[in-house]
Amino acid sequence: MEALFVHVANKLESIRFGNNAASGKLLDVSEVKSIQLWRAVAAEFLAQALFVILGCASAMQIPASTATTTDTAQLLKIAFCFGLSIMALIQMIGHVSGGHINPAVTIAMAVAMKISIIRAFLYVVAQILGAIVGGFILKGLTLSPQNKNLAVTGLSDGVTQAQGFGMELILTFVLVTVIFGTTDPNRASFGSPALLIGLTVTVGHLAGIQYTGSSMNPSRSLGSAVASDKWDDHWIYWIAPIAGGVLSSLTYKFILNPYKGVINMEEAITKLNSKEASLGAPGTNSTTSGNKSESTHM
Repeated sequence: MEALFVHVANKLESIRFGNNAASGKLLDVSEVKSIQLWRAVAAEFLAQALFVILGCASAMQIPASTATTTDTAQLLKIAFCFGLSIMALIQMIGHVSGGHINPAVTIAMAVAMKISIIRAFLYVVAQILGAIVGGFILKGLTLSPQNKNLAVTGLSDGVTQAQGFGMELILTFVLVTVIFGTTDPNRASFGSPALLIGLTVTVGHLAGIQYTGSSMNPSRSLGSAVASDKWDDHWIYWIAPIAGGVLSSLTYKFILNPYKGVINMEEAITKLNSKEASLGAPGTNSTTSGNKSESTHM
């Protein structure tokens, strides 16, 4: 029943707003003329700026609070702030752009042919610009000297570049795979996608923040780096998340997707309805006959 409800809700949405599903084309130039595309690009810009502000603000050590903040409490605060920020922002703009807020997610969606290359390119540009704007806004809101390092992601002492690369790749792989799983229109929903994705971001921070700062998002790292002018090992925070996202896309498409080669939801519902109709007809007739015979006896 849950799968049926999701399918009906998606169908109603497409009837109300038109079918904006991906055309399946790698290069869909006609999209540029669509106002929906530019609304989506603007939404990605806004959400990325807010994400950098909200998430990175949680890592700022304001002098008055440092004496009462333990390392564990600080880690939990950062992890939950990033995760809940993503949850809130996906809920805010998901219906407009899909709520990527991450170049690694956007590129993975393009590889899976869920969005066109043009849409992916414009999303990434918007995410980069939004992150830079968000970084400078946070810099203006943060006291000096704390604003010299606006939660710049970097390798912890003793962590090699290879280890940092591997950690960021794995964390992003998990995140993007959860996104594919929770937004797959052919499967039953197991809860709010926004909440599940946000909690996955939280888990990623709890697992990896002591290694790499747990970015999983190239534009988030770029926003902090530009505003702080700190670029140590910055390449890791682009290559590793994008590689993890692409690997996730291929893994979900060819291994984890249980609906490959299976009839789609609409065909399944039609088949279910036809079965119920054929089974229900005799029962209806027998009930009617029973009522007639009962009224005769009366």
